[in-house]
Amino acid sequence: MADVIVVGAGNAAICAAMAAQERGAEVVILEKAERGERGGNTFFTGGGFRFPYRGIEDIHALMPDLSEEELARIEVGSYTEADMRSDLMRVTESQADPAMVDHLVGNAYDTVQWMSEWYGQRWVLMYGRQAYEVGDKLQFWGGMITEAVGGGEGLSEGQFEAAERAGIEIRYGAKATALLTDEQTGRVTGVRVQTSEGLEAIEAPSVVLAAGGFEANVEMRTRYLGAGWEFAKVRGTRHNTGEVIRQALEIGAQPFGHWSSGHAVAWDLNAPPTGNRRVGDLYQKHSYPLGLIVNINGERFVDEGADLRNYTYAKYGREILNQPYGVAFQLFDQQTVAKLRDEYRIREITKGEGDTIAELADDLGIDRDGLVRTVEAYNAACQPGEFNPAERDGLHTEGIDPPKSNWALPLNEPPYFGVAVTCGVTFTFGGLRIEAKTSQVLDTEDRPMPGLYAAGELVGGLFYHNYAGGTGLMSGSVFGRFAGYAAAEAALGG
Repeated sequence: MADVIVVGAGNAAICAAMAAQERGAEVVILEKAERGERGGNTFFTGGGFRFPYRGIEDIHALMPDLSEEELARIEVGSYTEADMRSDLMRVTESQADPAMVDHLVGNAYDTVQWMSEWYGQRWVLMYGRQAYEVGDKLQFWGGMITEAVGGGEGLSEGQFEAAERAGIEIRYGAKATALLTDEQTGRVTGVRVQTSEGLEAIEAPSVVLAAGGFEANVEMRTRYLGAGWEFAKVRGTRHNTGEVIRQALEIGAQPFGHWSSGHAVAWDLNAPPTGNRRVGDLYQKHSYPLGLIVNINGERFVDEGADLRNYTYAKYGREILNQPYGVAFQLFDQQTVAKLRDEYRIREITKGEGDTIAELADDLGIDRDGLVRTVEAYNAACQPGEFNPAERDGLHTEGIDPPKSNWALPLNEPPYFGVAVTCGVTFTFGGLRIEAKTSQVLDTEDRPMPGLYAAGELVGGLFYHNYAGGTGLMSGSVFGRFAGYAAAEAALGG
């Protein structure tokens, strides 16, 4: 018997386990996957964290090894709590639960500090993904400028090492099949687990659920997200199949959030059905604001420059899935090819090239006449102005639909380069309702469920319609940390 059981072993789960142990609890982590596939979706992320900071002094405090030369060359600006709160409410169309947003924003920077101090997490600036050369400075942009050393893989492996050093028991190949409850009080008292040896009941006075969403469950994905979603690729782990959410609902937990939506991005057309641990997140293709996106008919269907990439990429996967055959193409010329993110340089990429637009269309399998018409109309609609990829530069088109609101350079400097993409679903937005400050799960009458806490992607209420880059890992850490504190205090009678 443990004091706290944590179901799942991604970032939110490990933060919950470490926080519970910090409060003196004996903790057991149950990981559905075997050791070789451990870590949930965390392993497949880029490792980026969004948090408010006042300026370079806050960033330097997290990264004391930054040299004087680096500090003189970089421009990080500031990103206030008000900025972060505004971004989260803006991209979710004001649907995000205000209490959850406040708790996240108010505890984000303190939590990344806690991760550094409590178990040695190290951070670096996102040079390759969130910065552009502007004049003599390397200008960071978009609110998310920091990542864990080693990206998602480094974050995940570092957290496991920290948990093991701390003596936390991790049981692999342990799939939760039911939540145990007291027949008289209804209090959660443990978890029924299936292993290779059969079923086992593990008891504990507090249980933290952090086992991810339902994006890898074709039936649930299609039922809740809608027709066509069975054809989406899964960016991350194949183990996030939603049964832990169902188990909580079966004992009276309240469903909450945007159940018909999820985080979905442009993903390489020929990527495997679920995440590849060797390639990680490099199947993603996120430099589209610097070029054009068209469907197989050569038609544009979104405003590639509607906002900074961090605020559009998680909703454009859905738009791609709605196109003929669920495929789209990102197109670039020599004005921007050198600025593309690192994922455009991997071997595992579905690409095409051409000295003319017609040749590019033929190489990628796009309708030739349709693409030529689209590019001619787009080029004619581009307006003069100064191009700056590190901010919303206002360089726009006029007279075409959809418009391109920023970074609208004409596509006219060959040779041309393009990649074929489809929809890659990252995680689903629907889940369980929690009390924001303690992460305790609420029942359908808004009452806290004794002994039950939740964090990470199986929690609903924070994301609607869209997503701000770096918020997933950050929210997992914040709500996981406070779930661990509350679970431990309840278990130990604090």
